[in-house]
Amino acid sequence: MRPRPPTSTSRGLTAAAAVLVLTAAGVAVAAPPASAAAGCRVSYSVNQWDTGFTASVAVTNLGDPITGGWTLAWDFAGNQRITQGWNGTFTQAGQHVDVAAPPYASALPTGATATLGFHAGYSGANAAPASFTLDGTRCTGSVPTDPPPSDPPPTDPRVDNPYAGARGYVNPQWKARAEAEPGGGRVSGNPTAVWLDRIAVIQGTSDTMGLRAHLDAALAQGAGYAQFVIYNLPGRDCSALASNGELGVNDLPRYKAEYIDPIAAIQGDPKYRDLRIVNIVEIDSLPNLVTNTNVATCATMKQNGGYVQGIGYALRKLGALGNTYNYLDAAHHGWIGWDSNFGPSADVMLEAARASGDVRTVHGFITNTANYSALTEPYFTVATTVNGTSVRQSRWVDWNSYVDELSFAQAFRRRLVSIGFDPGIGMLIDTSRNGWGGAARPTAASTSTDVNTFVDRSRVDRRIHAGNWCNQDGAGLGERPRPAPAADIDAYVWAKPPGESDGSSTLIPNDEGKGFDRMCDPTYAGNERNGHNPPGALSGAPISGAWFSAQFRQLMANAYPPLS
Repeated sequence: MRPRPPTSTSRGLTAAAAVLVLTAAGVAVAAPPASAAAGCRVSYSVNQWDTGFTASVAVTNLGDPITGGWTLAWDFAGNQRITQGWNGTFTQAGQHVDVAAPPYASALPTGATATLGFHAGYSGANAAPASFTLDGTRCTGSVPTDPPPSDPPPTDPRVDNPYAGARGYVNPQWKARAEAEPGGGRVSGNPTAVWLDRIAVIQGTSDTMGLRAHLDAALAQGAGYAQFVIYNLPGRDCSALASNGELGVNDLPRYKAEYIDPIAAIQGDPKYRDLRIVNIVEIDSLPNLVTNTNVATCATMKQNGGYVQGIGYALRKLGALGNTYNYLDAAHHGWIGWDSNFGPSADVMLEAARASGDVRTVHGFITNTANYSALTEPYFTVATTVNGTSVRQSRWVDWNSYVDELSFAQAFRRRLVSIGFDPGIGMLIDTSRNGWGGAARPTAASTSTDVNTFVDRSRVDRRIHAGNWCNQDGAGLGERPRPAPAADIDAYVWAKPPGESDGSSTLIPNDEGKGFDRMCDPTYAGNERNGHNPPGALSGAPISGAWFSAQFRQLMANAYPPLS
């Protein structure tokens, strides 16, 4: 039986009731471009008492008929928490709420109204939500109309692929460090991403150029695009101490006001309007909510919604600028390539995109950021069998559905589109350190009939375990940055600047909030996430982001394709 909303006297409600009707005159919001005359109207009313309230929400579809389900979404302004809902499936993450259509009312014809309700608790003020969206379209109370024929509709100034036909910005600070190494001039002209990994670097520090200085340098170079890694979530990288950040688990307001807002203000300066600004948004975050909730900080970030709401805010603010391109981090095949992680990770990424108010704020996704997964395995695929045994049964593959990054990225894109992302999204793959060349690189498939021996002797990825991620010994530079290298791939990029450390080999006190992770200690015996194998890390490494000369030299020596 469907639950019914209580009467106004069922819980000692006061006579006071707040009513908000969102119409075109009531809330000033910009409707997205209509693809099918989309429009909606929402009426929101509450009956409240000291610590709780009951709400009724009525959504009217003013656009084309909806079949097969719909989702109404909003953000609370305070600490309201829903305890029971009816006439829909309620999901709340922090302040963000999604309500999916119930199975018995999945259709919403033009002019039809769906009414749902809920109980919730609160403290302090109980302000009504400022806006609602129906399937990603803001409910303004009207249907966007086409402009007259003499006034062509506005077009999105963004191009399909920001890397195509454009010269990339070369960070002069990284270039100088590379050229200070023997032979570094062979690669120092490649574009790399600039990491905005703490609040101070937005304006710049005594040894780090600020965001505006980088953008000015990009203009001076005549660059067509510049790349930035947005990387400072509260409770950042919750399962890896080496890349923890400065913001605590409850610092979402600081993340918005002190980090994202200043970045958006600088990137929005009209002087940069002709520069394509690529933002790689919050690596190593959302997949942790799927795979690592046994870690206390990850469990907290899932419960408080900080990752989802923080990323939603970043996408919304940065995506509002006409020359920015948001690429959301999508982990790598050695993390979420298993079926049990693949779909749920895509789902939480959609949740974060919806938290922005419009999934189109995501231009694409990036895989393998700061990781080492081989772009392709030339001597076997996931379908290969050895003496009747699938390579998926080998210790190395361990039942993963993918054995390399390219096939994973292409498949993950298909999944993302299937669940609601724009069909035009493209993928990036970080190839800065996944070349795996040098003398240890296999030159042919193994002839062994034992599946483990075959895989271990055939694979170009020479890591001890696919879960190893810190300063990997034996790694090499991968494919140089280039646009449109394969189907559905916008570019191979160097998101992690080669030579910048993943984390310190020993504890190094610092004022950047970066801890010591034993996965960066070559003497460590491992943990459950890497099968209790040695981490395969180089010794003598500095804190994450600092220059690691020995690693840079090894990356050049083991580059694949080889350096000339």
